[in-house]
Amino acid sequence: QVQLVESGGGLVQPGGSLRLSCAASGSMLRIRRMGWYRQAPGKQRELVARIISDGGSTYYADSVKGRFTISRDNAKNTVFLQMNSLKPEDTAVYYCHFATLSFRDYWGQGTQVTVSS
Repeated sequence: QVQLVESGGGLVQPGGSLRLSCAASGSMLRIRRMGWYRQAPGKQRELVARIISDGGSTYYADSVKGRFTISRDNAKNTVFLQMNSLKPEDTAVYYCHFATLSFRDYWGQGTQVTVSS
């Protein structure tokens, strides 16, 4: 049984920073790609950032480029999202996602990020 456990969400003022973490536990995984998605109330879930396990190639949504940084620790099956210069429009539930080499998908339980003064 594979579980993704997220941490690091919370309430922060505009301009502040947060760091999200997501670690996989359970069966040994061979990860192809790790990513972060978010879903704001009344909106569809959207891709925020993703990183390829082999080589570290990254992708960012235009709305977060230059402010967010995704990184990973392959040995620990962990992915991070450093979020700087946060804006109220970044408020959402953030979900981590792992795609394995066998094309299976795993999701975290979600962590709330609220940017408000």
